[in-house]
Amino acid sequence: MSQAKITWLGHASIQVEADGKVLYFDPWIRDNPVCPITMDDIAVADAICVTHGHNDHIGDSLEMVKKTGAPLICTPEIGFYAARYGIEYDVASTPLNIGGTWDAGDFQITMVNAVHTAEILGAEFAKDGTVMPGSGSVGFVVAFADAPSIYYGGDTGVFGDMALIRDLYSPEIAILPVGGKYNMGIREAAYAAGLVHPAYFVPIHYDTFPNQRADLDALEREIKVRAPYVEMIRWNVGDTRTIE
Repeated sequence: MSQAKITWLGHASIQVEADGKVLYFDPWIRDNPVCPITMDDIAVADAICVTHGHNDHIGDSLEMVKKTGAPLICTPEIGFYAARYGIEYDVASTPLNIGGTWDAGDFQITMVNAVHTAEILGAEFAKDGTVMPGSGSVGFVVAFADAPSIYYGGDTGVFGDMALIRDLYSPEIAILPVGGKYNMGIREAAYAAGLVHPAYFVPIHYDTFPNQRADLDALEREIKVRAPYVEMIRWNVGDTRTIE
C-alpha cells in the first residue's frame, strides 16, 4: 500500500496527497490566523471538499476551484450558492447528499452525516452580515486505490451512527475536531475514536483561537481508555504526517 500525506493548514483546513492526487478539505487560507501558506502556494488540486457553509470552512474554496479547475465536492445547497459566483452547478461542482459517492475512477469520495448547525456565511456575510440558507453540515470518506482511506469529519459532535461509518467504510484515518466549543471536545472525540475504530486519530479545529483550546495530553489519555487500539497523531500547524 502507498502512503497518504496529510498536512495541517491550520484550524480545520487539510491537504491530502495520496496515489498521486491532491485533495483539500475545508480550505480556509486568507483569513485563517494560523495558516502557514498563501493562496499563491496553491496551484494543483484534484478535489476541493467543503463540509458546510461557515466562513472558516467554506473559506477560500470557491476561488480555489476557479484557480485549479478541481471540482467542488459539496452539498446541493452549497453548489447552488457557488453557482452565484460562476461555479456551474453539477459541472464545476459535484453536489452530493448523505450516502452519495463521487467516483473519480481511481478514488471515491462519499458524503456522510455530521451533527452541526450551519448556514452559509459567505461573501454576503463578510460584507454586511447576511446569512444564506445552507442545510447543515456533512463529513467525507475518501477511498483510494492504494492508500489508506480517510474519514474527514469537518465540524461535528459525536453521534452513534459514527459506528455506521466504521462498518460501511472502515476508514483507516479519522480526522476529527476536538476544540470543544463549536464541535466535539476531548471526551466526545475520544468516544468518537471508539465508534469509528480507525488505526489513526488526527485532531483538528483547536488552538486557532483562545476560546477553542485542547489539552492533547488529556485527549490521548481518554483515547487510551476508550479506544486503546487507536494511535493519536500529535502535530502542529504546518506539519505533514505520512501514514501507510
